[in-house]
Amino acid sequence: MELLIVLLVIVALVVFVVVLYNNLVRYRNAYINAFAQIDVQLKRRHDLIPQLVETVKGYMKHERETLEAVIKARNQAEQVREAVGNAVGDPKAMAQLGQAEGVLGSMLGRLFALSEAYPDLKASANFMQFQEELTSTENRVAYARQAYNDAGMTYNNAVQSVPSNFVASSFGFREVGMLEFEDREVIQQAPKVSFS
Repeated sequence: MELLIVLLVIVALVVFVVVLYNNLVRYRNAYINAFAQIDVQLKRRHDLIPQLVETVKGYMKHERETLEAVIKARNQAEQVREAVGNAVGDPKAMAQLGQAEGVLGSMLGRLFALSEAYPDLKASANFMQFQEELTSTENRVAYARQAYNDAGMTYNNAVQSVPSNFVASSFGFREVGMLEFEDREVIQQAPKVSFS
């Protein structure tokens, strides 16, 4: 009888550890999937920017420095985005991505601010279309970033909470970094679309 009780306790303990482990795996997969959605939207954003710059180039001939800064920030953000694909959740990688996207957001804000001085550009159908596409993409990025941060918080809570923290540390589950853009005001405010 005592052997049966000991065996039942061991089986219950093993089942408990397996359940905790599976929860950690599920939470990890959720934040990785959430980041994949961010990645898709950032890729879309990065792909739109060269087309936007080409559209603007003809109108803003005297703003070459700004256009080059936008392209440079876009290329840097694209490199960081690709590198983060191999380190999703790593706090340093997520901070680098946030910083690069913040710089890109600032440069885009500067570009759109300068466009106000060019009435022909503002009236261009192509420019208006790119503004609308970027606005839509910015909204998707913000939504996907929130989903990633929510999934990351759920995962981090499991990694830090007793008793799952014992399983997490035993099997190498580490906390993930949240994705915050350095210049949050710029990136969270979608570019203003004006039809006047």
